[in-house]
Amino acid sequence: MKKILWWLIAGTKGGVNRARIINVLEQRPYNAHKLAEKLELDYKTVRHHIKILEDNNVITSSGEKYGTMYFLSSSMEENYELFQQIWREMKEN
Repeated sequence: MKKILWWLIAGTKGGVNRARIINVLEQRPYNAHKLAEKLELDYKTVRHHIKILEDNNVITSSGEKYGTMYFLSSSMEENYELFQQIWREMKEN
């Protein structure tokens, strides 16, 4: 999980937005529309990052279509402290 998080957060252009999504979902689940509103991002941008995070087992979903809710995966919950460490290091640089 450490390598995946470094790549997703520090190694790619959209890392900051993916980190913001992870932080918000740690608080509570959201659907894509509410995530876009909360983070003040374009809906399509949020959908793009959600797909990447889901494909890498960082988040998981429940429900269908518009009502799909997104949560941190069990693996991400177990490694949330590692994520916070990576995020802190990113913000320092």
